[in-house]
Amino acid sequence: MTKVTFATHPFLLGFDQLERLVERTAKADTGGYPPYNIEQTTDNAFRITLAVAGFAEEDLAITVEDRQLMVRGRQSDEADARVFLHRGIAARQFQRSFVLADGVDVAGAHMENGLLHVDLTRCEPESVVQTIEIKKG
Repeated sequence: MTKVTFATHPFLLGFDQLERLVERTAKADTGGYPPYNIEQTTDNAFRITLAVAGFAEEDLAITVEDRQLMVRGRQSDEADARVFLHRGIAARQFQRSFVLADGVDVAGAHMENGLLHVDLTRCEPESVVQTIEIKKG
């Protein structure tokens, strides 16, 4: 028996790329670190906020490739020179990804009080009506 997916439905032609994006997003789940919020700031703008306490701007990298926003963090581990009696704050790296829809672009990013804010904007698509001529036989 063949697995039926939403992209194989006869009314949804050309949505195979959307299905690949959904699969890629499901595989990219990195657990709960770092925690993040996604908020809608205006009708066409969003903000992703990641809690990156302990990371400096130079420890973070933000890239967009193939409609995928990737935020990576890597702290330099200076624990060799220090003696911890208790170590409850882990110095670990992370990678968090978000799939962006067509027309969504990264407007900028900034750090504030241990929070990394990534601002996104969505362009309004033009409404296009196309009339198709029916040719005679």
